Amino acid sequence: MTTSAIHLLLLTDLVADLPVAVRLQRLVGSLRAYFRCGAVALLKLEDEHLRPLAVDGLVNDALGRRFAVKDHPRLGAILQRRGVTCFHHDSVLPDPYDGLIAGRVGEPMPVHDCMGMALDVEGERWGVITLDALEIGAFDAQAQSALAQLACAVEAAVRVTRLEAEIRGLRLSGGTWPAGAPVQREDSEILSQSGAITHLLHELQVVADSELPVLLLGETGVGKELFAQRLHRLSRQAGKPLVHVNCAALPESLAESELFGHARGAFSGAVNDRPGRFEAAEGGTLFLDEVGELPLSIQAKLLRTLQNGEIQRLGADQPRRVNVRVIAATNRSLREHVRDGSFRADLYHRLSVYPILIPPLRERGNDVLLLAGRFLELNRARLGLRSLRLSAEAEGALRRYSWPGNVRELEHVVSRAALKAVSRGADRNEIVSLSADMLDLDALEMPVGTGAVSDQDICATVSTSRLPSMHEVVEACQRQAIQQALASHEDNWAAAARQLELDPSNLHKLARRLGLKA
Repeated sequence: MTTSAIHLLLLTDLVADLPVAVRLQRLVGSLRAYFRCGAVALLKLEDEHLRPLAVDGLVNDALGRRFAVKDHPRLGAILQRRGVTCFHHDSVLPDPYDGLIAGRVGEPMPVHDCMGMALDVEGERWGVITLDALEIGAFDAQAQSALAQLACAVEAAVRVTRLEAEIRGLRLSGGTWPAGAPVQREDSEILSQSGAITHLLHELQVVADSELPVLLLGETGVGKELFAQRLHRLSRQAGKPLVHVNCAALPESLAESELFGHARGAFSGAVNDRPGRFEAAEGGTLFLDEVGELPLSIQAKLLRTLQNGEIQRLGADQPRRVNVRVIAATNRSLREHVRDGSFRADLYHRLSVYPILIPPLRERGNDVLLLAGRFLELNRARLGLRSLRLSAEAEGALRRYSWPGNVRELEHVVSRAALKAVSRGADRNEIVSLSADMLDLDALEMPVGTGAVSDQDICATVSTSRLPSMHEVVEACQRQAIQQALASHEDNWAAAARQLELDPSNLHKLARRLGLKA
């Protein structure tokens, strides 16, 4: 293929009606085919990180990774200059994709060439395009010149993609952008390629501009707080505070004061007037996390605030007007709580004007590998490793596991496996590949249902490399029960103690003895 032919191919894609992801994937695929190289990656600059938007020839989790510019001198060098930057086989700078080339799982990159080019959009540094070849001398002067000639076509593809995203956002918002919201924003925190999350993000875009209360529903660990933050950023309140309240952590005796504030002398120790969380969120958004944990006495006051837009500080005579949008979240069935009388029906209907169900990780397809890639890169940087990746068996294990703790559990699994690899003597200067057994997913599987756990289930959670003692079996079971209770209640120790029917102080002592708490 000639330079003119690849130019024509890229320009043809510019005028084609293609989804954003498809357009960018075709771009990197075409460049890889033209230069006959091992891998091509398109990365967008976000603060001090480069985020892959499209890759061809890298491992499955590459799109989930974030490359800190300070940790990757080659990427930093490409960013700093205009034009093509080439690194030949004798370069001493480490390769950011070492161990991440598809088909060479966990292997160090052989001596090779790589080149890259910074990309500018509308006069600002947008990101970079990088190419890796496995043959020495693949990127000679002619190849570098060809890439330089393609710069305008690559930047045009990026510009068209951004314009299409802006137009799509305008359509979703009814033709006008929410006051204070950015004209275009690509969310780098919610990592997903699944249709379910894509649909959900579009739904959030629409409802964000309304004043309606939103109730986020989903299992523990699905990331309800991230979706609440996105709702706030896209709303008319974007320039105002977002105040987070963990309702499960509010003691009943302090909940009213915490939410609505108190007047001086309202109770012993109230030496000054103190505003509550509603007043702190004035003009913005109040996020009530685990709203199902609110005491009934507070639920009545919250209902009045939602109905009238008024609060009354504890001990005060006069109400105060507040202008606050409420987003609530829960991992419980509030309908069942309404039926058993622990949650007010009128408050439930007021909060759930627009309920949004966040799908669990097990229903998000390949997202588990994208998210794993993000956590792998974080742990690689944290532990000072040259490269950290998953073996093919580990990828399969992640896909098969049901993830009862969702994204939070995945983060803990990857972090624990990375620490385990280092503790077993992994060389930080070599490529560290996490095997399936390091993930300990079999030990984390809990029996489904509320029935009694059999002796066989208990023994299955303990290593069978030798016959365990009764003391080890009991401690393993206790640790697993505490971890499961904490995962079910988002690390709320008081709620976990209630589930386990233990006094909170005794639970803390037991957790320390079992090594679960410092």
